[in-house]
Amino acid sequence: MALAGPSRLLALAVRLLLEPRRNLVVRGSDQSLPVVRVPRALQRRQEQRQSGRGSLQRPVLVRPGPLLVSARRPELNQPARLTLGRWERAPLASRGWKHRRSRQDHFSIERVQQEAPALRNLSSRGSFVDLGLEPRVLLALQEAVPEVVQPTSVQSKTIPPLLRGRHLLCAAETGSGKTLSYLLPLFQRLLRGSDLDSRSSTAPRGLVLVPSRELAEQVQAVAQSLGGYLGLQVIELGGGLGMSRLKLQLYRRPAADVLVATPGALWKALKSQLISLQHLNFIVLDEVDTLLDESFLELVDYILEKSPIAESPAELEDPFNPKAQLVLVGATFPEGLNQLLSKVTSPDSLTTITSSKLHCLMPHVRQTFMRLKGADKVTELVQILKQQDKANKTEPSGTVLVFCNSASTVNWLGYILDDHKIQHLRLQGQMPASMRAGIFQSFQKGSQNILVCTDIASRGLDSVHVEVVINYDFPPTLQDYIHRAGRVGRVGSEVPGSVISFVTHPWDVSLVQKIELAARRRRSLPGLASSVRDPLPQKA
Repeated sequence: MALAGPSRLLALAVRLLLEPRRNLVVRGSDQSLPVVRVPRALQRRQEQRQSGRGSLQRPVLVRPGPLLVSARRPELNQPARLTLGRWERAPLASRGWKHRRSRQDHFSIERVQQEAPALRNLSSRGSFVDLGLEPRVLLALQEAVPEVVQPTSVQSKTIPPLLRGRHLLCAAETGSGKTLSYLLPLFQRLLRGSDLDSRSSTAPRGLVLVPSRELAEQVQAVAQSLGGYLGLQVIELGGGLGMSRLKLQLYRRPAADVLVATPGALWKALKSQLISLQHLNFIVLDEVDTLLDESFLELVDYILEKSPIAESPAELEDPFNPKAQLVLVGATFPEGLNQLLSKVTSPDSLTTITSSKLHCLMPHVRQTFMRLKGADKVTELVQILKQQDKANKTEPSGTVLVFCNSASTVNWLGYILDDHKIQHLRLQGQMPASMRAGIFQSFQKGSQNILVCTDIASRGLDSVHVEVVINYDFPPTLQDYIHRAGRVGRVGSEVPGSVISFVTHPWDVSLVQKIELAARRRRSLPGLASSVRDPLPQKA
């Protein structure tokens, strides 16, 4: 009996434990079992742990040879010999850059050729003589710019139609020699009908319209050095002056054949009848994409209405009522260009010259993109500038351009650099004219190696000494990126150029992804080429 008690208790316990399972088995046919759901992220994490324990990571195979795109993650590198198809999916290094975990990531579009595209495929026998320029113009070119021996591809295409009297639209990449391509033939035209005794600063025979004072100073310097050997006088009319100072400036200037002006200053002079455009032989819109921006469009439209633009080449040679030849030059072109041209000239008289590398990334310039947090940009910039300064002390190298999106950022960043004892110059549009004058020229001459500026220094300014362009603020549009990057790797540059861009905001990442995709597919940047190749609308 003593043994029967414990055995009976044990049997009762086993029966109680097994009873729920029997009931589930018997009654489970008409009742659903409880479901425990595991989160998807936890499942993935568990699978990754198990796969990591069971097998070693596969090594990344790096193909030998030069790279087109080099990324921090080697599996995203692209060899230079590989070009992605139009519909082929591209493994972008910047694909996940909108997530905050992507900070400190980076990739570079490497240099795949050594010389500028404008200097490639030049014949050893090609020269300015073959383009139809007169001996006195060639002699002036040799004396003024002795380093220019052969014409670039853009100059070879542009000069002959200009000599034939055609209106011209020249669309070519930055730094390809567009300034000389229109100055040489237009100066030759002035010499054929020159009357130096009747010239006047209030009625110029040639007009070059540019968007900024700095570019006006540069074009005037190039034009005057060339015109000085031809007996032609070139003056510059910059903005930022009141009406009284504008009148004084015009009265003090010598009589001139060619006027280089900004839209605001010329508009003031035309409104006050200080200048007449009725005797123009040619009018050039340099950096026309900027001149047709909303800030300039109304002024440029008024200036063109006051200019006697020829309808056909025959009107250019009319001795009694000569008309002006129209030249439009730029590295990018906006959509409103066709509508403006239809107001002032016949579409049939316009010759369009486009470069094969128009709106494309420069293949001879290394371009690096760094994903950073906004607070880390100053530290990264100071480190780059100090490394550049250390390199200058050991071996002379080029200068540095730092671009910001606003004048306030230029000033604030300048104070930061002052605290770090980094000498530099600043240039932004809100500076007074007296303070702004000559800053870029002193930077070109090498008085300082660093210039912190806004986009006023990105349009057309010649910068053959610049080695590094830093986009402290990423440009707001692809057009702005092309112009900023075009400050390095220009024709005649002494140093190989590179571009470093800080990428901070999600909208910056969207532009970077378009740039990377265009580089991997070796195509032009999207949304820029259609306005140049579309036919002009017929005048009503």
